[in-house]
Amino acid sequence: MRARRLIAAASVAALGVLSLAACETPAGDVAAYVGDTSYSLDRVKTIHDEAQTKYADQVRAAFQQQNGPSASPAPEQLKLDLSKQDVLNLLVGLELAKRVVAEKKIQVQDQITEGQLGEGFGVPGTEYRKLAADWYDLFIALQTALPAAELTDEARTEVYDGLVKSGVAPAGWTVEQQRERFADPAVARQVAAVVALSAAFRDEVKRQDVEINPRYSTLEIPALFEVPGNSGDIRRYDLPYLELEPSVTDLPSQEPQPSTSSVDPAAEGTAS
Repeated sequence: MRARRLIAAASVAALGVLSLAACETPAGDVAAYVGDTSYSLDRVKTIHDEAQTKYADQVRAAFQQQNGPSASPAPEQLKLDLSKQDVLNLLVGLELAKRVVAEKKIQVQDQITEGQLGEGFGVPGTEYRKLAADWYDLFIALQTALPAAELTDEARTEVYDGLVKSGVAPAGWTVEQQRERFADPAVARQVAAVVALSAAFRDEVKRQDVEINPRYSTLEIPALFEVPGNSGDIRRYDLPYLELEPSVTDLPSQEPQPSTSSVDPAAEGTAS
């Protein structure tokens, strides 16, 4: 996914990967459960469609103001870089963040307003943009309040892989190169905050009964990265923190086959 820009004075943080087996499948009209909180597919669609429609209307109006009332922008110009997956990521991330903040008694300040969010977050006044502003307030509070984590090669690589996937960092760095590039004090602080925040979310997911609809194979968190040496150059990228693995009941049924092995065939087909 390409890097998306965020025009706001904010710090960096990100989340790593946590794989969970889906023991149960949410009801057909539910996108995700977080404990006793649920998010319907209809709500995800409503938030997405409102953001997309208002963005297209705004772009069309600006285009016609410059080029005449009969002018029409290209279809790709009308499309907001937003998927339903992005909406669900934000909803679930907000819920988890609120629970972590409450459990750790972290103070949250109103630091990010809708007006500070860049064009990639759509039109002010939409629910998506309001949720995004709320999320980044929680996001900054958490990465500021949590104790910095110890950096390991594995932790650095996890963050680096997310930056590469989003086009923020170039691919191909070795572990040694990652150590060298992340040794810069400003970058090291960012990565340490990322690792601490990741650990907090992993712990919260373990405490909660988090389930996602199979149409969403993962949950990702929108994160920020401030490019070293370029004050105000803040990039948005996404990293997964929960990936759906199929349970045995999700696999296609097969006729049992005779076995000459001492290993239980049922155990062989069970996901670890």
